[in-house]
Amino acid sequence: MLGELQAGEWELRFRDGAPTRKICLRTGRELIQLRHPGRECTQYVVDNTATHSTVQYTCPGNGYGLTSIRKETTSLVQIKSSGIAGTRAFDFAAEARRVGSCR
Repeated sequence: MLGELQAGEWELRFRDGAPTRKICLRTGRELIQLRHPGRECTQYVVDNTATHSTVQYTCPGNGYGLTSIRKETTSLVQIKSSGIAGTRAFDFAAEARRVGSCR
């Protein structure tokens, strides 16, 4: 499912009011580890359908997470993620929308 998302710049709007963030999406997998960007983590696909994907991941020495992504369209998804980053717990929901080409 993640491979069907449109590549480009995506805007993340967090439901808890955290600042909006932009990321460059190339494969769609960038949405899985939002609290562990660029880390070498082991990923296990728990569920993957045409409209929904859930991935559990572990980052040795830096925590773990469980991320569920629901595709509304190829340019709009809903994300829920929770886990531990370093020594801090995280739990968030966000909407991600394609806003243009990567800069």
